[in-house]
Amino acid sequence: METVLSPSHSPAISNFSLFRDQAKPSSSSNQKICKSSSKFVVNCCKSSEPTIKNGVFRRDIVLFGAAAATVATMFPIEGSSADEDLKMAPITDELNAYSYLIPLEMPSKKFTFKWVESRKPERYSSAAPLSPNARLRIVSERVDFIDNLILSITIGPPNPTFLKSTDKSTWAAKDVADSVLSDKSALRVTSSQRMAESSVLDAHTSEIDGEPYWYYEYLVRKSPTKTVQDSNIFRHYLAASVERDGFLYSLNASTLNKQWDMMGPVLEKTVASFRLLPPTENYVPPYKDPWRFW
Repeated sequence: METVLSPSHSPAISNFSLFRDQAKPSSSSNQKICKSSSKFVVNCCKSSEPTIKNGVFRRDIVLFGAAAATVATMFPIEGSSADEDLKMAPITDELNAYSYLIPLEMPSKKFTFKWVESRKPERYSSAAPLSPNARLRIVSERVDFIDNLILSITIGPPNPTFLKSTDKSTWAAKDVADSVLSDKSALRVTSSQRMAESSVLDAHTSEIDGEPYWYYEYLVRKSPTKTVQDSNIFRHYLAASVERDGFLYSLNASTLNKQWDMMGPVLEKTVASFRLLPPTENYVPPYKDPWRFW
């Protein structure tokens, strides 16, 4: 099904520093675009046939409602400069039960994002692996090729080397980041070599709806082909991870370091909006049918 994004004002998130100042530390494709009369006008989701035929997207609105409400309580919605400067829209994947806000346009800069859905949402068992051990996999991805932006959702089990306890309330954000990054490489190298490719700049934990979300910022300095050893061109990432059913769900947003001043604040808002949604009958947990490749 063809995906068409229509710009609209979303509940804008005020200017903030997600990865440093305003975090609250805690101790502990089957997609379609739906139109709504509210400020959110784009919703990617999988709905039942009767819902589509009747043209009523009540299921979509209810599904995204919880996530949108959480974002609204964390950040101001009306009357901020950010509300006028950035248009965003929700993306929802029922297959893996998550949502996030995607940036569409920055009117004040006369800038429009040019997203392409490079990987349609798919179940964990059939998703593309990020390393030879196939633990971490990309279940969906959107790319703006013109502006060198990538938004990807990955799922993978925690790495016991860094997350030894089964009690996720005790996990430190830096350890979660190391766990994810240790499995994020297409090269046949050791976990320590993979981590050497990345530099974690900041990490913290926030509790949202009773669940710990781990946020981290990192750089990837080396080319995947290792043809450039000390390049000044590297990727700057922001990420959010959350655990469910024994797996870490992560949203990674990245741009080139030279574009960070302009794109960094936008990616912060996207990553801050990442939420797991209540599973529906369409949800496929990562542990289900691991042998299935379609």
